[in-house]
Amino acid sequence: MDNSSKLAYLDGKGLYYSFLAGARSLLDGQGELNKINVFPVPDADTGSNMASTIRTIIESISPASSYKQTADAIAAAALIGARGNSGVIFAQFLYGLSNETRDVEKISLQAFAESVNRSVQYMYEAVANPVEGTMLSVIRDWADYIYSNHSYFDDFKKLIASSMDAAHESLVATAQRMRQLTHVNVVDAGAKGFVLFLEGILEFIKTGNVRALRSLLESDPVVLPVGSDDHGSLTYRFCTEALIKGESLDKDKLREIVRGFGDSMVIAGSSKTLRLHIHTDDPQKLFEELRSFGTLTFQKADDMQKQYEIAHHRKWKIALVADSSCDLPQDLIDFYQIHLVPINLFFGENHYLDKVTIHPEQFYRMLDLEEHFPRSAQPNDKAFENLYSHLASHYDSIIAVHVVGKLSGTLRSSLMAAERISRETGKKISVFDSRNVSGGLGLIVLKIARSIEEGKEHDEIAAHIPQWVDKTRLLVSVRTLKYLVRGGRVSKMKGFLANLLRMHPIISFDKEGKTYMLEKTFSMKSNMRRVIQLAEDELSRQELDEYMILHAHCETDARWMADQMVEVTGRDPLAVMDISPVIGVHAGPGSLGVAFMIK
Repeated sequence: MDNSSKLAYLDGKGLYYSFLAGARSLLDGQGELNKINVFPVPDADTGSNMASTIRTIIESISPASSYKQTADAIAAAALIGARGNSGVIFAQFLYGLSNETRDVEKISLQAFAESVNRSVQYMYEAVANPVEGTMLSVIRDWADYIYSNHSYFDDFKKLIASSMDAAHESLVATAQRMRQLTHVNVVDAGAKGFVLFLEGILEFIKTGNVRALRSLLESDPVVLPVGSDDHGSLTYRFCTEALIKGESLDKDKLREIVRGFGDSMVIAGSSKTLRLHIHTDDPQKLFEELRSFGTLTFQKADDMQKQYEIAHHRKWKIALVADSSCDLPQDLIDFYQIHLVPINLFFGENHYLDKVTIHPEQFYRMLDLEEHFPRSAQPNDKAFENLYSHLASHYDSIIAVHVVGKLSGTLRSSLMAAERISRETGKKISVFDSRNVSGGLGLIVLKIARSIEEGKEHDEIAAHIPQWVDKTRLLVSVRTLKYLVRGGRVSKMKGFLANLLRMHPIISFDKEGKTYMLEKTFSMKSNMRRVIQLAEDELSRQELDEYMILHAHCETDARWMADQMVEVTGRDPLAVMDISPVIGVHAGPGSLGVAFMIK
């Protein structure tokens, strides 16, 4: 872009690089935005959410000569990548800009001003209860200025420069317009993010420095949260989002479905793709209700209570991370502030988050009724990067332990993200393969948690983890190999023969983390008794540390197994619990297991 000439029209490349410039400014300021985050909840993540939204757009678009094509691409990427209340509102504004622009190669000041003005209504319609003194007000005030004054200008550069006073004045006013902001003397974080975005655009159109923006594409800036001051309390626990696709989607109908589930509702998008944001206490029930509305291609449910606790009431200096295949009682997960990254679960095209938006009871009901057999998918690198970035801003170091690497790519995703975030932040992040799943992984995680509680140092704990892994066993009585076959964990021939002979295998993991058939019987009751005998044989030679009973939707049998183990060990199990749905995909209903760790 020639910074010396008048800019009477804006084409696709001009829009593209202007957006990159705004993005760079916002990414640079994300830490400040997190620190002043108060509304709608003080969870210290507005900067992270806006940065994540921006980063998704940058990664999804490329320069095009057509203004309309570029605007459409930005809007589509924003809708998919929108994160948090502020991210969804910003995405809806960008969607309005796209939708209110005719199919033009380049846009005039008048057409731009008109599209900006009409885009404001898209934002307000998306929010269930619009609150003034937030980013809504600042975007509206800026858009009003652009629309009311564009006729006095013949140059985009001068119009944008002139509009900045209106944006800054509106931003300053947010500190007086909302009680929550006045109380702590800060401006609205989302509004500040939008102004930072405008400042980046202005700097670019003044200088035309495309080379600096290309370096943004070559680098990989971390979306790094920074803790905020203690600004208030939470009404609902989960910041929940969904991307819903279908034909003739009705925003009003969706609004009615979700209205009773919580607050901070924002619905953005078109009749074919809608983005939902809402704060709720029951994401599982919410998404169960949404199944009939459209295809749930993306879900998110961030635990704001846990985010708030680690920002303001962190118990220990080492963060502990696992994935959702880790089975532990929720009260222990909460007490030790353990962070579980949910593994993805799909029924057809419908997406769920293991243990967060789908629980065992619902999972097994769907397993009986759904046409599609479920499949699991590892969390992507981005999920781990976001978590590790957040934790690195609050903890001295991080330890992560995951589902056996031989069965899932989760470990690899975690390792890749840990390496990058550790390099960027200087924080130590150690990632381990549990060579186990379910309660086996749970016992290893609990051992680490108790060591952290005792005040042991990171390196000392890390040195002991391989030993704890070696001392942990999981014995699983499988009712049928059908689910292991369908999930690709056992060959069809082995499954066919086992079914033909009515065999019930006992599955375990070897020292390398590979599954193997330990033994087999010809009745489920015999299998259950044999699991107890195998556990008793091992425990007769070594001292027990802790044990759990796991089951796949067969609690009565699990209680029987628990009673038998009490006779063997002389103590109650840590827990008797249903395994996570993502493990149930492969084990199948009726499976039973005992996990134990020796001293």
